[in-house]
Amino acid sequence: MGNHFELFELRPAFAIDAARLDEAYRRAQAAVHPDRFAAASDAERRASMQWTTRLNEAYRALKDPVQRAKHLLELHGVDVAFETNTQMPPQFLMQQLETRERLEAATAGKDAAALDALADELAGQRRALEEALGEAIDERSDYAGAADLVRKLMFLRRIGEEIDAAYEAIE
Repeated sequence: MGNHFELFELRPAFAIDAARLDEAYRRAQAAVHPDRFAAASDAERRASMQWTTRLNEAYRALKDPVQRAKHLLELHGVDVAFETNTQMPPQFLMQQLETRERLEAATAGKDAAALDALADELAGQRRALEEALGEAIDERSDYAGAADLVRKLMFLRRIGEEIDAAYEAIE
């Protein structure tokens, strides 16, 4: 997989300068873009396509807080293992169950205002988790704790997708 941060000459950290990432991506993309290799050999064109694919994957990963955190943790030998480790603190799970019940009620009642309130709450929770992730990774090097936060963030992302689907269902 390689180190996505090195690819864009960024310091490995959760808190990144998005504008600097965008600029580094554009520079790298311009250097390896397949159009530049139209008259090149097959091997060079294939290499260009592989680099372009790698750059796109790395860029998407670093732009996304969950993927960026997962990548940082992998660089430090920590597997988030969301598929196999879904343990969550009971209080967090109760909060999510209540959110799901409210979501079901809002969907059944075609209540867009209730969905808006849920979406706003979820956005606030995600911002708080992202801030905590930055502190855990960048300031404390608490990678095990950060893995728990990433799992929570992934959980919230799923609920966000369910809220999005509920908006579509009530339209």
